[in-house]
Amino acid sequence: MKKFILLGLITTFIISCSNKEANFRLSGTIDGLKKGTLYLQKIDDTLVVDIDSIQINGDSNYLLEANIEEPQILFLYLDKVDGEKNDDIIDFFAEKGEMTINTELKNFTSAAKVIGSKNHEKLTEYRSMLKRFNNQNLDLIKENFEAQKENDEEKIIAINKKYENTLKRKYLYTVNFAINHKKYEIAPYIMLTEVFDANTKYLDTVYNSLDKKVQKSLYGKEMKNYIKERKKLEKLEEKVEAKN
Repeated sequence: MKKFILLGLITTFIISCSNKEANFRLSGTIDGLKKGTLYLQKIDDTLVVDIDSIQINGDSNYLLEANIEEPQILFLYLDKVDGEKNDDIIDFFAEKGEMTINTELKNFTSAAKVIGSKNHEKLTEYRSMLKRFNNQNLDLIKENFEAQKENDEEKIIAINKKYENTLKRKYLYTVNFAINHKKYEIAPYIMLTEVFDANTKYLDTVYNSLDKKVQKSLYGKEMKNYIKERKKLEKLEEKVEAKN
């Protein structure tokens, strides 16, 4: 009898673990979508992993669920029936609870409206400013191309200086943005993805300014490990230079 009870308890435990209740729900509508498959994805050890999926067949509304431990970047990927897979991924900062992403089939990524995440609000704000820096860089690339055609060395040097200044401004803006939003997981995330090659003193400054909760988060821990590895590499480079 005891064996049957023990077996029943083990079975119940296995079922309860496999059916871990979702603490994150993503819903919305994709205007114009008639048929396709939506995937909710995350990156796990550099690999893209499917968390949930739903087949769309006539109804453009969807609901996807998952269990997430903390705020993190997830992906909404649309696999269309026509086989075209370009620009059909929306990256967003997911947070526990209810979130909504409404978009349209024609402009799946650019038309996306994400609601329900403070981190994503901050990410949108940051990317809006980042777009200005990127546009300035595009203008400088065009100017540089014209200067090279004209073989104008003075102009090329001046453009390169402008590029360096724009890059510095982008890095300083990112550092200041991260410090000003130290209570959010977006802070270490943008440091790792946008200015990972910044001077370690800037990385240190940002990391040390983060709230303890954020330091212990997924991206906070990744940032800490990254800084540690960078410092090791720098020390190694110093030793090599000293020998030479």
